[in-house]
Amino acid sequence: MKIDKKIIKELTDYLKEFNLTEIEYTEKDTKIKVSKSSIPSSNQNQNTSTLTSPKQLTPETISKKISGTAVTSPIIGTAYHAPEPGAKKFVEVGKKIKKGDTIMIVEAMKTMNHVPSTADGIVKEICVDDGQAVEFGQNLIILE
Repeated sequence: MKIDKKIIKELTDYLKEFNLTEIEYTEKDTKIKVSKSSIPSSNQNQNTSTLTSPKQLTPETISKKISGTAVTSPIIGTAYHAPEPGAKKFVEVGKKIKKGDTIMIVEAMKTMNHVPSTADGIVKEICVDDGQAVEFGQNLIILE
């Protein structure tokens, strides 16, 4: 399969022209998706070698960080704090929740999957940002 660079260029131009973050093109069995980087424009010119690497996690720092019950993502996808943009968030730090309450939605393949709490408790920490990509098993919230 040969990739048509002209189509990619046109899609990139559309992103800029219409101020889009993502665009997808499908024709027969070919699907092309182009998206903008979420890095603010002031950082786009930085050399990636100047970025700091994350701190190394040791079992001691992990146990200090996670003192409580972690509710993890059951799938890979994009986490959302509310059922729709502008709506009330499912959980807030300090809110008491029960086992089975929806804590977040993880969207995967255009399907919105409600993530239930696995325990009763008070929300101590929300570990992911709204709209952030999450991995299977990644901590979403920490309960006391």
